[in-house]
Amino acid sequence: MEVVVVIVGAGPAGLATSACLNVLSISNIVLEKDDCNGSLWKKRSYDRLKLHLAKEFCELPHLPYPMDTPTYISKDLFIDYLDDYEAHFNINPRYYRLVESAWYNKITKKWHVKAKNLLSNEVEEYVSEFLVVATGENAKGFIPNITGLHNYEGEIAHSSEYKNGGPFSDKDVLVVGCGNSGMEIAYDLKNWGARTSIVIENPVHVLTKEMVHLAMVLDRFLPLYLVDWLVTMLAKLTYGDLSKYGIVRPAKGAFYIKHTTNRSPVIDVGSIQAIKNGDIQVLPKILSIDKRNVIVKGGKIYNFDAIIFATGYRSTAKDWLKDDDLLNDEGMPRKPFPGHWKGTNALYCVGFSRRALAGISKDAHNIAKDIEMTLKLN
Repeated sequence: MEVVVVIVGAGPAGLATSACLNVLSISNIVLEKDDCNGSLWKKRSYDRLKLHLAKEFCELPHLPYPMDTPTYISKDLFIDYLDDYEAHFNINPRYYRLVESAWYNKITKKWHVKAKNLLSNEVEEYVSEFLVVATGENAKGFIPNITGLHNYEGEIAHSSEYKNGGPFSDKDVLVVGCGNSGMEIAYDLKNWGARTSIVIENPVHVLTKEMVHLAMVLDRFLPLYLVDWLVTMLAKLTYGDLSKYGIVRPAKGAFYIKHTTNRSPVIDVGSIQAIKNGDIQVLPKILSIDKRNVIVKGGKIYNFDAIIFATGYRSTAKDWLKDDDLLNDEGMPRKPFPGHWKGTNALYCVGFSRRALAGISKDAHNIAKDIEMTLKLN
């Protein structure tokens, strides 16, 4: 089948790109291995998840949220928004299509994409002038290689498998990873009656959602160092010195770190007070695991019934994308932001900027405009 643009992935990134192309009347097809759009949100996220940023920073192109939408959007509301978005822009993803390879024919100047139809087991081929990789940064859960983990006798799960703390009530549970997912899962486990610990290896900024919203607004008008100074002062006033609880504040500001390393500050949902109250125990780096025993830095040994890894995700685009100059061996853009989204041979990526939904929207706009301009020139 021949089409102008093939988009791989029907998450927010793929839907946003398709919508921008549809607005410009540019023919496109979205291929998705799952049976729905936004499968990360619908199938691999915990129940209490909310968007941590205000709705103004979480809109996809050309469709703002209704006026009565809450400032901070729940998982269910966002899922409804994705379904409405797909219908509004008449996006019709081809579900159950597992892309197995994509390569560029330099003679015909066309992309050849082979996808397995998971319902019929037939291999389908799509030929296009442009290819958009929209599988994103969060395609596959990552669990680090810890000495002895393969011999662990308790339950192991990645955060993408965690729904709520019900199955862990009255159990000793360790959360590995102190980003937003790790902190929120630890808080959820505590609320369900689990005896909860969390590993915090590195310095981390802890802010409220209101502080983050203020910073993102001020970032439009003030130098970054002033924004960071103000937010740090507010955090100190709100939380005090957290180092005695095992949480060390980085020397650099929260938004300087975000801009330079793409590491986000933790947006507190109640976990900090739980840590202060002793309801969540903070542990240092894990050194090794022996059966149910976890040995941490300093030599202390703890016993856990389950370990939940909130240790992030990895891109899988390089599993099927061949001979490209856009993505590195880890499946992430070779070029730094903001030029990360465009490669050679009419190849693009969206959702790889580590700038959440606002970054996705910007990428989708850029890609659609670039494709439109290229078609006009040809």
